Amino acid sequence: MRTSCSRWPVSIPSNAQGRDTTSTEPLQIMLWRTRAWFTPSHISSLNGTTIQHTFRPVRWSSTNTPTPAEADSLSDKKGWKNRIAEIRNVYPEPYPRLSVDKRSISCDEFHSKYEHVKPNETAEKDSVVIYGRIQSARIAGSKLIFLDLVQNGRKVQVLCNQRLLDGTGVTPEKFKQFYHLLRRGDVFSAIGKPHRTGRGELSVTASELPKLITPCLHDIPLRIKEQETSPYDRHVQLLSSPTAADILRARSSIIQYLRTFFLDRSFMEVETPILGSVAGGAVARPFETSATEFPERPLSLRIAPELWLKRLVVGGFDRVFEIGQSFRNEGSLDKTHNPEFTTCEFYHAFADLETLISLTESIFTGLSQHIHNLNQTLPTLTPTTANFEAPFRRLDFIPDLETAMGRKLPDLTSTPTEEATRAVLDLFDQLHHAPPANATLPRLLDRLSSLYLEPQCKNPTFITNHPECLSPLSKSFVHPANGQVVAARAELFVDTREVVNMYEEENSPFEQRRKFEMQLGFQGGAVEEEGEGKMDESYVQALQWGLPPTGGWGCGVDRLVMLFTGAGRIGDVLSFGNLRSVTRCE
Repeated sequence: MRTSCSRWPVSIPSNAQGRDTTSTEPLQIMLWRTRAWFTPSHISSLNGTTIQHTFRPVRWSSTNTPTPAEADSLSDKKGWKNRIAEIRNVYPEPYPRLSVDKRSISCDEFHSKYEHVKPNETAEKDSVVIYGRIQSARIAGSKLIFLDLVQNGRKVQVLCNQRLLDGTGVTPEKFKQFYHLLRRGDVFSAIGKPHRTGRGELSVTASELPKLITPCLHDIPLRIKEQETSPYDRHVQLLSSPTAADILRARSSIIQYLRTFFLDRSFMEVETPILGSVAGGAVARPFETSATEFPERPLSLRIAPELWLKRLVVGGFDRVFEIGQSFRNEGSLDKTHNPEFTTCEFYHAFADLETLISLTESIFTGLSQHIHNLNQTLPTLTPTTANFEAPFRRLDFIPDLETAMGRKLPDLTSTPTEEATRAVLDLFDQLHHAPPANATLPRLLDRLSSLYLEPQCKNPTFITNHPECLSPLSKSFVHPANGQVVAARAELFVDTREVVNMYEEENSPFEQRRKFEMQLGFQGGAVEEEGEGKMDESYVQALQWGLPPTGGWGCGVDRLVMLFTGAGRIGDVLSFGNLRSVTRCE
C-alpha cells in the first residue's frame, strides 16, 4: 500500500527479535507516521512470515509537478511547518554546537577499519562516534530501530535497541518519542560499538540514544528525473539522487587524476587572466563587460586560456598547464554546451605532434582504468564502453574524407578562396546535404568532417592533418601524399564526439599574423554569431621574443566527465547545473 506522504521508506519485519507477531503495535506506529488507515484486511497474517510495507513520498509527474513555493505549501499543510516546536519537546536545542569526540570516525574510515569484523561479532573494546544523515529507517517493533546514516556517500547502519539502553535512562516512552521524530534527511550522531550482523552488514550498535544535531524541515523527494525542469534546487536534487552526487564525486576525481598526471611529468600548474582586452585563442562571441576603474576600456571574459599560456612558454616556462573556466556567449545552451565551462590545457616546449598523441593515449588509457576502479565505490556511474587500448586509430582528414565521400576536394591551397568555397558547395549539392549557415570554407569543411569522419569514431580515434584554414594557430606543412597544405594538428574523438584538440603551435610572428588575417577574412557574415574578431597584436609581438617549438593540448573537462560517467547532459556534471538552472527565477 502506498500513501501520499511519508518521511522515509519503512520496513516492518514481523518476526523481528522474536516479538509477539500478533501485536497491533506496529500498526499503531504506522498509523501515526503515515496518516494511513489500516484494517485487518490489509494484513492477512503476520505469523511465521516477514511482511514488508514500504511507504514513499509523493512522486511528482510531468503533469503535476509543483513549483517550489507550492511544494513548501504542501509540506506546511501536512504539519511540517511546526516541526521545530515538536523537536524542542525532545531536544531543547535543535541546532546544537558540535562537541568533537576523539572517537569520531567517518563512515568511510569506519568501513576500512572494521572490515575484519566477522558476522555476529562485536568489537567490544572499541567505541566509535558516527555522524550522518538519515537515508532510511526500519522499525522492528517498539524497541528496535535500524537507521542508515550516510556521510559523504558512504552508509553505516545503526542498531538502536531500547533494551540495551535501559541503563542510560532511556525509558520506553523516551524511545517512542525518539522514533516518532525521526525523518529522512535529519542529521544525527550515534555512539556505539562496531558490529557485523548475521547478514554481513557492518553496523554500529548504539550504546546511547542517537542525538539530533541538524533537523531536515522538508520532505526529500524520492526521485527527480529531469534536473533542468525540476522544481527543486540543486542541493535538494543531490540529496535525492545518488547518481547526481556520484557524478560530482567522479568529476572531482577526474580533475585530480589530470592534475596528478601533469605534475608527475614536471608540468607547472598556473593561473592566467579571465578578464582581458582581447578574448583570443578561439573563434567565438565573448561576454563583454567593463571595469569601474577604467570604464572606457572594453573587457572580455576569456574564451580560451591558450594565448596567455603560450606567453608563459615564451617567458621560459617549458611545461605549463591550467584547469580553469572559459566563457563563450554563443547562444547555444543544449546537452553538450554551456556558456561557462571548464577546460584543461597544457603547453609543452620541444614537443611535436607525435609526442602529443602519445601523451594523450597515456592519459586516456590510465583514466579509463581509474574510472573502472572508481566504479567499484560509485556504482551508479555508467562510463563509456569504448576500448582505450593504445595505439588509437587514426584518420587522415583529406584522404579519408575523400574516400568516405567518393569525391575529391579542390586544391585548397593554390585555388582562390572564393573558387574553393564554390567547389566545396558543389560537393554539398552532389551529396544532397544542406550547407551550414554562413558557409565559409572552414565551416563547410568542418561540416563534411562531422558527416563523414566523426561517425567512424566510436572507439578512440585521432583525426589528423586538418586543412590549414581550419587551424590558424597551428603550424602548417605540405601533405606528402596529396600536396595540400595542412595543419600539424590532431583531434581525439570518442563515441563520435570531440574530446581533445592538439597541435604544434605556430611560432613564427609573420605566419601567425598572416593566419590571423586569413581567419578574420573567413569570418565574414559570421560576425553576428561569433562576434567581431580582433587580431591580438600583443600576442603577435610576444612571438617576436621567440616561442620555442611547442605542442599545445586542450580538453573540455565537462565533456570528459560526461564521457566517463554516462551523464546525458552537461548540466548533470556541473555542481549547480547549466546557465538556465543557475539563473532560474524562484
